[in-house]
Amino acid sequence: MATEKTDILIIGGGIAGCIAAISLIDTYQVTLVDKLPDPSERIGESLAPASQRILKQLDLLEGFENQIGTLYQKSVGMQSYWGSNQVHLVDDLRNPDGFVKNLDRQAFETYLRRVAETRGVHCLWGSKLYNSSYENSRWQVQLRASDTSLSTSTISASFVIDASGRQSHFAKSLGIKRQVEDKLIACWVTLPNTLTNTMSTISASENGWWYSAVVPRGKRVVVFHTDADLVAKNELKTTGSFLELAKENPVILSLLNEDENAITFKGSVAANSTKLEQVGGEQWVALGDAALSFDPLSSQGMYNAMASAMQLQTLLLQYGFTETLQKIHTEQTERIWHHYLKHKSIFYQAETRWKTAAFWERRL
Repeated sequence: MATEKTDILIIGGGIAGCIAAISLIDTYQVTLVDKLPDPSERIGESLAPASQRILKQLDLLEGFENQIGTLYQKSVGMQSYWGSNQVHLVDDLRNPDGFVKNLDRQAFETYLRRVAETRGVHCLWGSKLYNSSYENSRWQVQLRASDTSLSTSTISASFVIDASGRQSHFAKSLGIKRQVEDKLIACWVTLPNTLTNTMSTISASENGWWYSAVVPRGKRVVVFHTDADLVAKNELKTTGSFLELAKENPVILSLLNEDENAITFKGSVAANSTKLEQVGGEQWVALGDAALSFDPLSSQGMYNAMASAMQLQTLLLQYGFTETLQKIHTEQTERIWHHYLKHKSIFYQAETRWKTAAFWERRL
């Protein structure tokens, strides 16, 4: 079996992995792998305005903005019911970076994958990490096809970037554990949007908080965030049980007044705050959600994935595959984590209506 050589192997073809690959391809030979042949449908849709600077820097903004209506739509603002029953409106009219963009996340990740391919990144879709070993200052990484063929291939890389999301497959294979802050999950549905008010909505409830946004192609996403142990598993299994939960929040219930058959129940995913206990080692680092995963309340997950990929590019160009890079990357990641925890705490403490309810008590 032939071994393919590359300078940098990136495991994970999501936002962090693609941005890292696109930013590095002019300097290095880059191989990008992902276990999924195509991106899957995901919740994350709120792209912070500052992200557009990164897209512009990588010459991605024009191609992105040409796809308004299919890849994204402008968010006109947020109506927030947080800390009181009174609505608080937040808009981006004065933001120098423009509007929040509500993404079709799957379409955005597909766009980034196509750009990576056209710019010369060697992309291996449908391949997952099987094994790895470090010898003679190089990583030997065995990949296995995600389909039933079980065919394997080997990549020899000078440097590995783990961008495999919360699962942090590469770091996990080295025995590195995650620090877990809470048990937050996100349960979500999609439905056709028939309302003229297309503002996003955030609304607190006794057992968690709700979020809704209008995304491209006339769709609305509605999400309930709670702790995994606070809601019985069968309560998060069907459209009917989701609508039952929404009855505790009239604002959200009014967004769900479609025919129940028009609502598509998508299931539950992890949304908790976690940190990899070690975000770098001998000629490897973790990036994006693989390093730090954020509470969706922060709306910073995608921006952090993009910004940390650009920071890493700067470090690689300056320090190469050295211990200095690993040290600075670790320090930067720690700073981001502490700043994030501080702001997360401030946000949650602003909601005081249900101080004795388990969900809020844990966060106060």
